Amino acid sequence: MTTSNAANPYKRKETFVYEFGGPIGALLTIIALPPFILALTYFASIGQISLDPADIYASSYSHHLPTFLKCFMGLLAWFLFQVILERFLPCELVQGAEIPNGRRLTYRINGHLAFWITILIVLCSFPVMENGRIQFTAAPLHLLYDYYGDLALAAIAWCSILSVYLYIKSFSSDILAKGGDSGVAIYDFYMGRELNPRLGSFDWKEFCELRPGLIGWAVLNMAFVVVQKEKLGYVSGSMILVNVFQGLYVWDALYQERAILTTMDITTDGFGFMLVFGDMAWVPFTYSLQARYLVDYDPNLGIYALMGIVLTNCIGYNIFRGANSQKDAFRRNPDGEDVKHLQFLQTKRGTKLLTSGYWGMARKINYTGDWIMGLSWCMLCGLQSVVPYFYAIYFCVLLIHRSARDDHMCQIKYGKDWEEYKKTVPYKFIPGII
Repeated sequence: MTTSNAANPYKRKETFVYEFGGPIGALLTIIALPPFILALTYFASIGQISLDPADIYASSYSHHLPTFLKCFMGLLAWFLFQVILERFLPCELVQGAEIPNGRRLTYRINGHLAFWITILIVLCSFPVMENGRIQFTAAPLHLLYDYYGDLALAAIAWCSILSVYLYIKSFSSDILAKGGDSGVAIYDFYMGRELNPRLGSFDWKEFCELRPGLIGWAVLNMAFVVVQKEKLGYVSGSMILVNVFQGLYVWDALYQERAILTTMDITTDGFGFMLVFGDMAWVPFTYSLQARYLVDYDPNLGIYALMGIVLTNCIGYNIFRGANSQKDAFRRNPDGEDVKHLQFLQTKRGTKLLTSGYWGMARKINYTGDWIMGLSWCMLCGLQSVVPYFYAIYFCVLLIHRSARDDHMCQIKYGKDWEEYKKTVPYKFIPGII
């Protein structure tokens, strides 16, 4: 979808290419996502899909203002806690990719340490007041289960507030994201106008990409372990594995934090409602659906089924991590011992596109590994309900759409070199098939 803004001197003069259905698509997405998340959290709690809107509205959260306010304040405290860790823990200072004005921003890389400090505090160092004295114990994780819907609503509210702030702030910045500078307010609000919004040296986008939502997802999963143990007297194999699989996924992202500095989210997309909501509402409250479902509807899978699922996850992780590590190592030092043997296509821009190793098998082989891992999480919930399989369905659609975005941007960026690259590496996801 395209439009020309030449008739309006206050808008971009060149033709602008819209994504996600343009302004109407952006508006509908902004309206639809909040109730959709609340509905999903409710479906996980009842183990099935309800088609009764009144039932969903009445049961997805408490409708009790004091409860909502407590959840909202708790969520802000969580966000602030992660900011404090990011600001004051020891870090590695890393230069990001070059931005449009020719500069490279500096990022504080300490997410891995923040993850372990958070887990330590949650498990055994949570401060509580008893008899006038501060004691340190395990956090009351059961509250996250009790107020799951209200916490999701609080996250939606916080994301909306932050998105408004970032949109207003963007008008004082001269480094805008090309995809969020259409001149149409609702579309730019959704896509994000400013490329790298900062408060001093604090980078809003890089921080939100990995810290509060991703670590929050892991903590929610831990809460569901606690509650299942209280209800059943034991923790099931499926619950253990979903925590291990997803905990590994979160840990891996934080351990490899510097790798996100070259991703589309950081280098290309603005930081608006799309990413804010995705990072801090969508991720923790839709990615935790499997663990929430297992609290009350564990399928009691046998040992052979669990072993098969473990194998599936290992295959996916090996592809995902192997491909991403290979690409990151090649970008940092093409002459490194581990990657100097790889073949590549030299582009006119000076960039080298890998045509062997993982990246010689398929152009988006990392997406394939990522999806296989996600499917294994869903498989742990058995086949009694489609609800826990939402992730696999949604993620398949997301990765197909994202690969199309990548392809379009690379076509613009590399021109004929990209056509040559696609002839050399003809498959997108699965070697020899698609």
